[in-house]
Amino acid sequence: MTAVGFCGEWFIFTSDKKLLAIHTKQSRAPFVFDCSTAEKKPKNAEDNSNSDGGASEDTGSDKVLAFAVSPSGKLVSLTDDTKRLVLFHCDPSWQCISIRWVVRRCTSLVFSQAEDELLVADKSGDVYSFSVAEPQREGELKMGHLSMLLAVTMSPDDKYIITADRDEKIRVSHRKCPYNIQSFCLGHQQFVSALLIPSAHSHCLLSGSGDGTVKLWDYESGRRLQSWDLKELEETPESEADKQKTPTVCRIASSPDGQHVAVQCERVSTVQFFSLERANEERLVPHSRLSLPHRPVDVAFDGEGRLWVLMDSSDAPLQVYTHRQGSWECDAESPELSTVTEAFKPHWETLEASTRTNTSFEHLHKTSYDNVTTYLQKKQQRLEEQQLKRTMTQKANGNKKAKKETPGTVTEPSP
Repeated sequence: MTAVGFCGEWFIFTSDKKLLAIHTKQSRAPFVFDCSTAEKKPKNAEDNSNSDGGASEDTGSDKVLAFAVSPSGKLVSLTDDTKRLVLFHCDPSWQCISIRWVVRRCTSLVFSQAEDELLVADKSGDVYSFSVAEPQREGELKMGHLSMLLAVTMSPDDKYIITADRDEKIRVSHRKCPYNIQSFCLGHQQFVSALLIPSAHSHCLLSGSGDGTVKLWDYESGRRLQSWDLKELEETPESEADKQKTPTVCRIASSPDGQHVAVQCERVSTVQFFSLERANEERLVPHSRLSLPHRPVDVAFDGEGRLWVLMDSSDAPLQVYTHRQGSWECDAESPELSTVTEAFKPHWETLEASTRTNTSFEHLHKTSYDNVTTYLQKKQQRLEEQQLKRTMTQKANGNKKAKKETPGTVTEPSP
């Protein structure tokens, strides 16, 4: 997973097997954590049940799958496909607190607002709870789905756990008793790939999906407030092939003040911006569209509300954009950008092109087979053939009857 984020004034970059942290304000040595050289799973802790589809930790490639930053920006956690769960403390300096083990490969992580709990969602549909205060304690099963989980988040008051899965569902569960479901947010037509509770809008939820839409919800009631089809907002598709494709939302990010929401789609060289406006209730309003010189790999807002974009480029992989007078402008002279790029670029250049732009959603699209239409067509064809056969039979019988009724020559019998 190639991704970027911020932990206070630290710029965080993950790709392949590494997590890299670079301080944007001070001249400090970057922190690098390499999963391939990290602690291995103890023999007595191996998963003998082979619950991960027959794969053991020996078959893991140590690639980072997900990471999360705590609300205060003092904690970071990552997980890799060797099923490690690593917890870091990054203030005042970086330190690895613990390495624990998850049951199955994970897809998403989130810290509670109180930072006492770390929730881990995995590909089998389960959510495990790991203690932050007791960093060596094993995880406990919190709740489960019948489908692969793709995203997990928590309400700002730590009251609800919100999960999204491959089967188009968003579930809102009570944190203290997850078997008690508060609501479902239903309406997506494909897997739900991104969740976000925007800053300053604590009762609203944004969701993105493989169906190419972004939806706004009142998550406590499950009521959908609004839906935007991103394809309809495109000015001009990039190519003829792109006209036929439905964009997959892969990232929804909110500025710290909640004024701007950035939506990124896979393999689309633009970022769509929305603003949340409050009248009688929140409304999601398209604000502007940022065209990029290369396709973005990931986006993140820093503490000052600037948008950092990681792009599929060897020359200028990182760009910073600042909102000025209603539009987003490239801030190429930013000293923070220069600092980060200098430390970041050597790690970027060593990555293979396929690793830089790897996609995690393409295989999740469901193909629907319209058997009913085919059945109805064949049924109609059979009915027409039967009708034609009956018509021909009736015509043939009519011809025979006509022949019998036609007067012929009568021959007198011989004496």
